[in-house]
Amino acid sequence: MDITRFISTHRKLLLVGLPLLIILVFLTTIPLYGGVYWIRLLTVILMYVVLAASWAMFSGSTGYMSLAPAAFFGTGMYTMALLQDYLPFPVIIVVGGLVSFILALLVGLITLRLRGMYFAIFTFGLVVFMSEVTSYAEGVILKSRGQHIIPIDNATIFYAMLIITVVTLLAIYFIRRSRLGLSMLSIGGNEDAAEHMGIDTTRTKVLTFAISAIFMGAAGVITAPRLIYINADIAFSLTYSFMPILMSIFGGMGQFYGPIVGAIVFGYLEKTLRAQFSTYFMLGFGIIMVMVILFLPNGIAGLVSMLQDKIAKLRKGDEAEQHANT
Repeated sequence: MDITRFISTHRKLLLVGLPLLIILVFLTTIPLYGGVYWIRLLTVILMYVVLAASWAMFSGSTGYMSLAPAAFFGTGMYTMALLQDYLPFPVIIVVGGLVSFILALLVGLITLRLRGMYFAIFTFGLVVFMSEVTSYAEGVILKSRGQHIIPIDNATIFYAMLIITVVTLLAIYFIRRSRLGLSMLSIGGNEDAAEHMGIDTTRTKVLTFAISAIFMGAAGVITAPRLIYINADIAFSLTYSFMPILMSIFGGMGQFYGPIVGAIVFGYLEKTLRAQFSTYFMLGFGIIMVMVILFLPNGIAGLVSMLQDKIAKLRKGDEAEQHANT
């Protein structure tokens, strides 16, 4: 009786929690029986989950279109390159997240008073600026082109990325349900009204922007040993800015699971199609993005909600018909 009452009371939690637990167990054990290909593929997918979910936490809630993920991701990569001889890998992951946090905090204090396309243009410029400054510093100061990274085995990289993914999703889940999350939604709804309600919109935007950068920087640290060699063009590639946006839009920014679904789908496509169609795969992604915006503006999450509403209406119609017949 107690078990039945517990299940009925926590039904929603069990329906969500049990599948997630099964997926987590599967991911935790896959290096034991999965080949190198699957470990690398899942590492890439988890990396995009972190980037897409972090981007959606800020941009999806506030409505500010940030093109800066590549700047923080690349910062994490170069943190790994500079500190690999001095600190252990787990410590560098933490440091990379903190460095990206500080960078985002400084950038946010300068730019998050801007709105609309001005903020998007500035964040795009930040990526280009970071790439150019890094190239200049390597060429003039270090007298080198790029950095070699000490390789780390695939299983260690996979587990590190899995841990960061779990931490990222848990942090986003609790932030969305906190006062900070409500403040972000208010800004996304109507920033002027949020200010009149007493919300410190600038502080909220800067803090959220900086928190999202922590996970992007940590993911960059973990990705660097997988690539073995990096330079400014690789670390600050605009792919790491545009792909999270595409994934979030495809999955649906309005729901927690939307960016995750988008990252899984496009992470797999990016990994598999890049090798076969290296010249045209980004063109294909661009076409898909336009099609999604035109015909599926709320993403997969919006499609699921629409189908649920239709099913609910059909059930109500059947119940009303049955009631009328009786």
